[in-house]
Amino acid sequence: MSSEKIILGIDPGTTIMGFGLIKVVGNTMRFLQLNELQLSKYDDHYLKLKLIFERTVELIDTYHPDEIAIEAPFFGKNVQSMLKLGRAQGVAMAAGLSREVPVTEYSPKKIKMAITGNGNASKEQVAKMLQSLLKLKKLPKNLDSTDGLAAAVCHFYNLGKKDIVGKSYTGWAAFVKQNEGRVKK
Repeated sequence: MSSEKIILGIDPGTTIMGFGLIKVVGNTMRFLQLNELQLSKYDDHYLKLKLIFERTVELIDTYHPDEIAIEAPFFGKNVQSMLKLGRAQGVAMAAGLSREVPVTEYSPKKIKMAITGNGNASKEQVAKMLQSLLKLKKLPKNLDSTDGLAAAVCHFYNLGKKDIVGKSYTGWAAFVKQNEGRVKK
């Protein structure tokens, strides 16, 4: 592990995309930023995807993260919601890969477990633990941004543990190699 690195965490969504950044120096993490991209005011799903891509690229170009941690979509009953979330995640991943930033995805349970020790913790419990860990003065109204920050912190806790990390891609070639069944030839 290098002595200094920036990790961008993303909680993809088509209503709100939450994100957070931490700086890792040695074995210590330091809070940089958390925020959200509000997408609810847009009706066009494709415009939302474009905005997710552009904002992710903007974050990469501004903060120069060394790695991206992204929350994988949870499996729900509504297929249309799952499709939309999967697209939002894919667009955020594509933005990172387009800038050659390695992307690792974590399940929501794994993120919650890493932050609170409980894979079934609530958003509020995760946010309060992050507030304590990173000495945040106050929490945002919407907790999507703390979910993005939680992905970054989860990644920090899993650095160097490649055997238990979620799916990880270092570029398009790695993505294609790990997903050969999904690629048309």
